[in-house]
Parts: sequence; structure tokens; C-alpha cells
Amino acid sequence: MLASLLACGAGFLLDWILGDPVWLYHPVRLIGAFISYGEKILRKVCAYEEDKKNIQIAAGGLLWILTAALAFLVPFLLLRLAGMIHPGVRFILETFWCYQILAARCLVQESGKVYRKLKENDLPGARKAVSMIVGRDTENLSFEGVTKAAVETVAENTSDGVTAPLIWMLIGGAPLGFLYKAVNTMDSMLGYKNEKYLYFGRIPAMMDDVFNYIPARLTALFMVAAAFLTGLDGRNAWKIYLRDRRKHASPNAAQTESVCAGALNVQLAGDAVYFGKVHKKEYLGDPVRPIEAEDIPRAGRLMYATAGMMLAVLGAIKALVIFLMW
Repeated sequence: MLASLLACGAGFLLDWILGDPVWLYHPVRLIGAFISYGEKILRKVCAYEEDKKNIQIAAGGLLWILTAALAFLVPFLLLRLAGMIHPGVRFILETFWCYQILAARCLVQESGKVYRKLKENDLPGARKAVSMIVGRDTENLSFEGVTKAAVETVAENTSDGVTAPLIWMLIGGAPLGFLYKAVNTMDSMLGYKNEKYLYFGRIPAMMDDVFNYIPARLTALFMVAAAFLTGLDGRNAWKIYLRDRRKHASPNAAQTESVCAGALNVQLAGDAVYFGKVHKKEYLGDPVRPIEAEDIPRAGRLMYATAGMMLAVLGAIKALVIFLMW
């Protein structure tokens, strides 16, 4: 247990220093490939059934079970094998995987590309850069719209891409971290409320909400504290969090976005266009001041402070539990 805790901390530091090199094959791509292949096979089965709604829900649930089981069991067994060779081999392998599971540096780098294009007054370039990290249509976004999209992505993915996998890894090491990444990847690939995925993606979307429910709320609380630490408006972050944390179709997305909006004293969210269709959304925060490009790196610093505090506090709690168990 102590080795897994140390591997988690070391992985966090590696992600902070190195990020995700383009040349390094990422295990999540294997998970994505398995999901795509499984979907093709299961949809062929669904095509011969008359009860399309229920059979698609069942097929999506089966794919979720298979993907989650493999994502956990493969690294679990490989770590056991590595431990049989030498504890140091296991530690190095788990550290490497913990590093790959986290996406803090990648999030800062990708949002930084948007920031640089905005500072260069290159709106087409900024739209293209933000299209790489958001799901909405970006071709008609204004400078303000691009900036909001980037800040919202950093705020939401503080939980999805950084602190939630960190929490699951602190509980169960890299195997549980990979299980979480599989759940999150299934939601991003299948969890759409359109004709194709309304039923097939129902269970993957629901399970993503379940796995993120507690992490999103813990992250929001730590983010309020991080707002004070980074010189942002911590008082307003808490105020807006209490008021706006439920203003989203997802039970989790507005948790961190509302804190970020309050900390920056800007207004986030609002209507957005997906696949050519306008989706009505409530605003988060108050427009105390206009949003600006500098809010993107501010959101990045808030993310790092939040994740660092969570690692320190939750890691210390786990270390204490390990000590008491001895």
C-alpha cells in the first residue's frame, strides 16, 4: 500500500514535469480501441433484435462491464507479475502508469495553445486550438466564446482528468486508476444523448456520473481553498459554488466550473452549439468583469493548486491509515 502511495506521488511529479509526449503510446488508446471494437460487435447483435431500446441498453451495459473489468485486471495482474520479479520493478511500472493516467500537464499545454493564439489576436487559430479540447462547435465562437470554452474545459477537467483519477489511484493504485480512465473514456465515446447513443450509451454515461460524484464534490471544496492560496477570490468562489453547483444537466460538471467562475469573478457556461444545434444552459457565476485571455492560465494555476493540495491531504490520510494498520 505504501509503495502504491509513493508511486502515485511520483507519477504526479512526472506528469507535472514531462506531460504526455506525442511519441509515447498511451494505454487509454488501447481502451478506446477496445470500446470501438466492442461497440461494432455488439451493434451487429442488436441489429437482429426487435426490442431495440432494451437490447441496446443491455449491450452498452455489457460493454461497460467488459471494458471496466479488463482495464482493472490487466494492470493488476501485470503488477503482481512485476512484484514477483522484484518490488522495485513493480514500483517503477506503477509509477509510470500513474504518470500516464494523470493529465494535468496536458490540460495546461492544450489550453495554453488557445491562450497564445488569443494573445496573437488569431481568432481562427484560437478556434482551431480550442476545438481540440472541447466537444462543442467552435467555428463561430467569438474571442470571448473561445476564452470561456477553454476556461470551462480546464475547470471541468480539473476533476475528470486530474483529481478524480488521483483519488481512485490513492484508493487502489494504478489498476483502479485505469478502471476510472476506462469509465471516463466510455462516457466520452458513448455517452451522447443523440439517436445513435441514447440507449447504447445510457449505462456508460450513468456510471461515469457515479464514479465522479464524490470526486467532483471533493475537488470543488479543495478548489475553493486553492482559490485563496492562489490569490483569487476565495470568498466569491464559495458563494457561487453554493448557488450554482447544480446548474447543469450533469450532476457533476457544474461543481468545479461554478467554483472557477466565482474565483475568477467571471460568468461561464450559457448556451452552446453541439453538432449544429443550440443547447440551452444556465450561466455560472456573475459577470463582475469581462472574461479575458489571462483567465486561461489562472484556471491552470487553480487546477494545479487544487490537485497538489488534494495529493498532500489525501496522501497524508492514507499514510496515516497505513501506519495505524501496521
